[in-house]
Amino acid sequence: MSRVLHRVMPRLLAAGVALAAAPASASAAVMSPAAARQQAATQPPPAVADSALEATTTRLASELRCPVCQGNSIQDSPSELAQEMRSVIRDQLRAGKTPDDVRAYFVAKYGEWILLSPRAEGFNLIVYLVPLIAVLAGGAVVWRQVRRWTTAASSGSDTGG
Repeated sequence: MSRVLHRVMPRLLAAGVALAAAPASASAAVMSPAAARQQAATQPPPAVADSALEATTTRLASELRCPVCQGNSIQDSPSELAQEMRSVIRDQLRAGKTPDDVRAYFVAKYGEWILLSPRAEGFNLIVYLVPLIAVLAGGAVVWRQVRRWTTAASSGSDTGG
């Protein structure tokens, strides 16, 4: 049985590939050579356009939070909703919208919470300023403690002598 499968499967696969390629070659045969050259000149090759679209989709999907997982981006999330959101991103980019338009769509739908990195403006500045202030305050506390210890140590050694 497995020998039969090993002989038949490659033939079935080749037939499926030929059938899948047939409509594309048939439509190219109907198109005049001048129209085919004009189409090729105005559009980037499909592989280049698709790779650029996928790269932009991946970048945007990694900037948006998954509503289901909440700790993951929709790029990293395995949930069905995240897959649907990636499809929406891809469809909107394919329709000609800019990445900012797509981001604005998701912010309008889910709120600013959907962004993994909040915008550094208005109330969101707290997210960026609080860690800086905490580090500076911690440094000031450490500096003050070290000064107390060194002053206490130097005054204690002067009187002991």
